[in-house]
Amino acid sequence: MTARFRYRAASADGQVVEGQLQSTTRRSAIEDLRRQRLYPVDVVELSTAVPAARRDALSHSQALAVWTRTIATMLTAGVTLERALEFSSAHAGNPLLSAAVGEARRDVQSGSSLSAAMRRHPRVFNPLYVAMVIAGEESGALDQVMSRLADHLDETAELRSRLRSALLYPALMAIVAAIGITVILLFIVPRFVEMVGVAGGALPLSTRLLMAMSDVVIRWWWIWVPLLLVAIAGTRHWLADSENVRRWHALRLDLPIVGDLERHHTTARFTRTLGLLLKSGIGILPALRIARSAVTNIALGESIDRAAAGVSQGKRLSAELQGVLPPLAGQLLSVGEESGQLDELALRVADNYERDVSQKLRTLIGLVEPVLILLFGLLVGFVALAMLQAVYSVNAAVL
Repeated sequence: MTARFRYRAASADGQVVEGQLQSTTRRSAIEDLRRQRLYPVDVVELSTAVPAARRDALSHSQALAVWTRTIATMLTAGVTLERALEFSSAHAGNPLLSAAVGEARRDVQSGSSLSAAMRRHPRVFNPLYVAMVIAGEESGALDQVMSRLADHLDETAELRSRLRSALLYPALMAIVAAIGITVILLFIVPRFVEMVGVAGGALPLSTRLLMAMSDVVIRWWWIWVPLLLVAIAGTRHWLADSENVRRWHALRLDLPIVGDLERHHTTARFTRTLGLLLKSGIGILPALRIARSAVTNIALGESIDRAAAGVSQGKRLSAELQGVLPPLAGQLLSVGEESGQLDELALRVADNYERDVSQKLRTLIGLVEPVLILLFGLLVGFVALAMLQAVYSVNAAVL
């Protein structure tokens, strides 16, 4: 299925051209522009495109991915680094990135290396990015390294987008259900109770339960609201202790379903970063230390730190990561070490677990959606039943 994309690109003489084209994906659209000897600056699907006045509002991650792709394409086409930096700085799409690239260009003009110039802007270029650029400079293949970085940023953004899309609908359903329940308990039930009270008669159990729920929300808010605030404050205070945070992160990994999802997602991020660094010529130990920064779970991060310490003593990486990563990941990394293709196998692990996370999320969302619908339907049904039973009870008392 094709989609229409709007693009801004630079021609071989440095002129900016804009237009539209049809392609199956954003990446294939970028490849189509490359074949036309155009250097993409911005490629956006028309259904998700932002107005031109809001281009500068692109997030840092989006702008960095586009900027990296632009630099990689221009360097591959033989454009000098200084000219590529000049052009990309003017079309970075993000004020912070544009300023950092402009300063990096001036540093390069003064004789600094690109990696050293980037290292002065840690808010824009993280350690992985700088390490990859260093590897590209040392190997003389900066264009290829920047292309790999662009692919990495695109894949990361695509995975993040899939995760957000998968979680959006259940979150919206939960919010709508909560609002609906609140409206019923705050406005509908009290008025109905007044009407029934005027008519008199004994109320059935379901109606009394509904009235009790309404009273808790309306009359007893001064008890449960402070308790809720105290619970939130207590949780934040408990998490202020680093040891408690470590316990919480370790506990999350043992949770059913959620724990596997987090472990597999972290495995994908860690192995992709590791494979990308190794493929760019960075040694195993520095690659491990940099890839460790992609792991946000403290418990897993500590295990990877211990594995890196073991590797520094001459032990095999796959053996040190036994029990830390999922079994399949350990087996593939072991094969990679034995065959001398650890970089390729690490990237294959990342591909496998990214697909696994996406598939499990789709399955989980497929289960969550009907459960939320069922719960909200049961609640509405209970409210309707309580009201109808009250009406029948009042009519029976009158008759």
